[in-house]
Amino acid sequence: MATKQKEMIDGAAAIARGALDAGCNFFAGYPITPASGILAHMLRELPKVGGIGIQGEDEISSIGHCIGAATAGATAFTASSGPGLSLFSENIGLAIMMEIPLVIAISQRLGPSTGAATATAQGDIQFMRWCTSGGYPIIVLSPTNISEAYHLTKRAFKLARRFRCPVFIATDKETVMTTESVAESKMLNDPDWPKIPDVAVGDALDPYRINGKIHHYTGSSHTKEGHITKDPNIIAELNEQLIKKIENHIEELSLVKTDLEIGAETLILSYGISARSMEAAVNQLRTEGKNVSALTAYSLWPIPEKEILESLHGISRIIIPEMNHGQYRHEIERLTNGTIELVGVNRVDTFLITPEEIMDAYYG
Repeated sequence: MATKQKEMIDGAAAIARGALDAGCNFFAGYPITPASGILAHMLRELPKVGGIGIQGEDEISSIGHCIGAATAGATAFTASSGPGLSLFSENIGLAIMMEIPLVIAISQRLGPSTGAATATAQGDIQFMRWCTSGGYPIIVLSPTNISEAYHLTKRAFKLARRFRCPVFIATDKETVMTTESVAESKMLNDPDWPKIPDVAVGDALDPYRINGKIHHYTGSSHTKEGHITKDPNIIAELNEQLIKKIENHIEELSLVKTDLEIGAETLILSYGISARSMEAAVNQLRTEGKNVSALTAYSLWPIPEKEILESLHGISRIIIPEMNHGQYRHEIERLTNGTIELVGVNRVDTFLITPEEIMDAYYG
């Protein structure tokens, strides 16, 4: 009998491989713990396939390089952590306004500011959602393990191209810097996720189809041809388009994994690295004879409202493990409007949430 083939790989290498397999041909970034591994892989591997990898002088210049490359038709990618995201903020707004496809991997660490640079966290998910002026929608994906980091990175590039906007991969120090043995089939075989159509939404300028022609780009309100305008009707149409191209496709963007038990009154909902502890806790609780359901959110923003609400039949309590002060719990509170008991399991002390802590919350 043939043995299953496995490889030793860390999350940084998986994300870099996902970017390359998605057609990325331009990367610019600046070293920062815990995302430097992504930078190192991209700088080493991109030239082998004819791409360009740049270490910018800082995070501001790096994302600027990416936006500039994307306007010329490059498939661009950058990576950083929380402090780098702070510096990305202004240019993320520029990319939204210019409708630039761009993928950004954020390997979260414990903040604020420099914080505990070598400790993992999930404290930047609201920052990714509201990271720039105007309050426009953002797409954020969150892997729980290394193979998902690879596949969600590929998916992020497809979404960036379809919706012509920045797309975040919200990962963390543990996923990016931990080396694991991963079955080759987990990397080679695509998950059973809905396919992303290979066609752009709307009729704004698509940098992938400029064919060497000169076009206008601006961060100011503009016409479809890229010319600055003060026409209120055109401005309103543009701003509405930036919102509706995301909001009108939330069902397409929503991605979750549900593991629902008949008769369960408790749903445990998590994402990212904390979802791994959730899965272990759920398995143990079931061996102890408890009916408990689980939901893993792969798409954090826009929040997968329909999928979450459909998972709440018969549920009277939701337990939400996350390594912050309850950022996603507040969204679930808004969604359920006080009709269901919410229990947070939270850590911001450099330690991972354990399955035992989640089980303690269940037994409460």
